[in-house]
Amino acid sequence: MESSTVIPEFVDARVAPRGALETLSQEEIELLLSSGQGGLYPLFRQCALAVLNAGSDTDDAREIFDRYRDFDIRIVRHAFGVKLEIKNAPAAAFVDGHMIRGIKELLFAVLRDVVYTANEIVNNDRFDLSRPQAITNAVFHILRNAGLLGHKLRPNLVVCWGGHSINRVEYEYTKKVGYQLGLRGLDVCTGCGPGAMKGPMKGATIGHAKQRIAAGRYIGLTEPGIIAAEPPNPIVNNLVILPDIEKRLEAFVRVGHGLVVFPGGVGTAEEIFYILGILLDPANAGQPFPVVLSGPRESAAYFERIRAFLVGTLGEQALARIRIVIDDPAEVARIMDRGVDEVREFRKKNTDSYNFNWLMRIDPEFQQPFEVTHASMRTLRLHRDLPVHELAADLRRAFSGIVSGNVKEPGIRAIERHGPFEIVGDTAITGMLDELLASFVAQGRMKLPGTAYVPCYRVVRS
Repeated sequence: MESSTVIPEFVDARVAPRGALETLSQEEIELLLSSGQGGLYPLFRQCALAVLNAGSDTDDAREIFDRYRDFDIRIVRHAFGVKLEIKNAPAAAFVDGHMIRGIKELLFAVLRDVVYTANEIVNNDRFDLSRPQAITNAVFHILRNAGLLGHKLRPNLVVCWGGHSINRVEYEYTKKVGYQLGLRGLDVCTGCGPGAMKGPMKGATIGHAKQRIAAGRYIGLTEPGIIAAEPPNPIVNNLVILPDIEKRLEAFVRVGHGLVVFPGGVGTAEEIFYILGILLDPANAGQPFPVVLSGPRESAAYFERIRAFLVGTLGEQALARIRIVIDDPAEVARIMDRGVDEVREFRKKNTDSYNFNWLMRIDPEFQQPFEVTHASMRTLRLHRDLPVHELAADLRRAFSGIVSGNVKEPGIRAIERHGPFEIVGDTAITGMLDELLASFVAQGRMKLPGTAYVPCYRVVRS
């Protein structure tokens, strides 16, 4: 009779630090263990579970938290510092009873960022997060603490944005672009999740290997609200958790030297309007920052719809700050390579840092956290009489709210209690928005493949 081995779904373990934060103060430990007001345990547990759940086949944060509702993580002090005691963790994070090395590094990156942000940023009078410059300083300090800004290399970091639920053809294309970037010695930074966030990193690893580049950087920037739905992919070797989506987006712009946008859904649309809202600010008119929208031939219609929506809302001037390249990975990489050289020369001439863009002006409208509620979604200013970068800011918020309703636990629960978010504004804008969102639904860009999508929004054409 053949015997079979039952693979457990949950694992208990005690894990020693690897990569970050081997010691903690008594006060830090108490904060991490506290579930009360001001305590860090709920946030730490949520982000830790997301990292351990890498490779999950769901993008529903609530489903993940419900499945692992008995998951627990505690701090244990010992003579050489601290260990993490884990109960009922996802078994996929372990091999033969030992936690996968890369996941262990990311787990302690979570610990590092949660503790540092709470103690040094949020609860520190040094940072008045109502002021734009203080917000930028906070982003700088979080990234520096994570070791992102210590490289004395030429500027070479390309940020890649795109959807987590893209199809196979689009995913393979992102790998080809990543490969071409890697061949040119360019590193990759993404939102750290699956799909268009994983593909460029995977391709870049091969390009780097062929060029014998052993120290390639595969940087993942995330935030607590999204990490459960988009857990870090296995290639990420430097994870940073920013406090909220706005600081995460600012971090992309400050550390990146160029940007490639692949096909995606509302999250990608949010990112497009974020970067264009910044680049269309007159204060940034002379600053080089290459932006390429690209996908395979099969995605040409998607980009045509995006182009039409940009022109219809922000005007032809929006197209002057981007390039659209269809089905040509090498050309995308060449544009990035040339563009990064221009960025280097600009920063050298203006004595700005190679690793953190201090000169880019980011309007407070793009910095202040947007609390997604039914009331805040209904009062967005989607009107043509707004300055173009301000309209971009509220369109960004509209897409951000839909992301929350799609995959973030608070947003999902708010929709269950009160029904869909309502979005109102000028008929011309809301009409185009409704059609764009409908196309995302029809193309399966709102949820992972094979998952039925129920809209969390309703566009009101006033």
